[in-house]
Amino acid sequence: MREYLLAAALAGIFCFMLTPVARRLAMVSGAYIELRSRDMHTEITPRWGGLAMWASMSLTCLIVSHLRLVGTAFGRELTGIFLAGTLIMLLGALDDRFDLDSLTKFAGQALAAGILLLHGVQILWLPINGILTLPSNIGAVLTVVFVMLVINAVNFVDGLDGLASGIVAVCAIAFFAFSYILAVDNGFSRAGAPSLVMAIVVGLCLGFLPHNYHPAKIFMGDSGAMFLGLLLSASAITLTGQIDVNAISNQNSRSTFVPLILPFTVLAIPLLDLGMAVVRRLRAGRSPFAADREHLHHRLLRMGNSQREVAIIMYLWTAMFAFPTVIAAFYPLWTALAVALAIALASIFRIWRNRRAFKLAKAAAMATGELVDYE
Repeated sequence: MREYLLAAALAGIFCFMLTPVARRLAMVSGAYIELRSRDMHTEITPRWGGLAMWASMSLTCLIVSHLRLVGTAFGRELTGIFLAGTLIMLLGALDDRFDLDSLTKFAGQALAAGILLLHGVQILWLPINGILTLPSNIGAVLTVVFVMLVINAVNFVDGLDGLASGIVAVCAIAFFAFSYILAVDNGFSRAGAPSLVMAIVVGLCLGFLPHNYHPAKIFMGDSGAMFLGLLLSASAITLTGQIDVNAISNQNSRSTFVPLILPFTVLAIPLLDLGMAVVRRLRAGRSPFAADREHLHHRLLRMGNSQREVAIIMYLWTAMFAFPTVIAAFYPLWTALAVALAIALASIFRIWRNRRAFKLAKAAAMATGELVDYE
């Protein structure tokens, strides 16, 4: 555990220090967002946060590869994750600068998934009627679809200062906890690539968040969002290939389902927002990729929550799905439900408190003539 904490700390320190460098480089190179009607920021803000994340992960891996425990996690699969992450980061960086079309981005994401396949990162089974071993070609297709889905879910939620980085941090903490506890409980090697990658992701997000929290000085951009999405999806797939699912199934059947279910539960909020947006836009006769201001964070803002409060509320929603899923794999179900209920009540209280304060402030402003209610 100490070596994982060291990896997370190194990643966080490097990312915190390198993000201002990436910010200056983005401004010089023109990789910034002009002010648009749908955006929440009011100043020109650079992107390319993903460059700082990638560089920080690279430096961290160089250092921790010499450690006694986690150094043994370096192998074919981790090499594939790093190479695929490098490709997806470069693709995102180009998109941040030149606004690539959707087809080009999808092709690049599929290519990154192909790199994972070449390095043995592939879905081998599904928890259907016990354990269903997949034919190689079907497993490869599902791997590509899974990777692309998670990448775009993370990219989709990156619409508010500090939102994506905080949500991914919560996701990574939950995933690290699951993979580490699973190894301890079942006698697997604790030096696994998924645990190491998730520890590094936690550090990257926490190191980047001070620069990205409202008011953001830099955005992670597609270079960061797609990079983090690939790391999450690849870690989930790698974990499924490293465990003896039949042994786990005999001891605790719930643990069998978690490796592939966890990415969907930890990304439940982004995936829900994505699904709602696609349905909403198609019903309106628009492209599913057309931008609008009807995302969950936009609706929370209209309810009177500040940008920082919206980010915290959505962190809580993510934790409400992620942590109970991990807990349910190792502890009684009622424990997981109690944790989910506690987090849900905390988020409801924040929304109620912020809504009440917003109404009081609005009423006071109208009473003094500073605000006219046109509703």
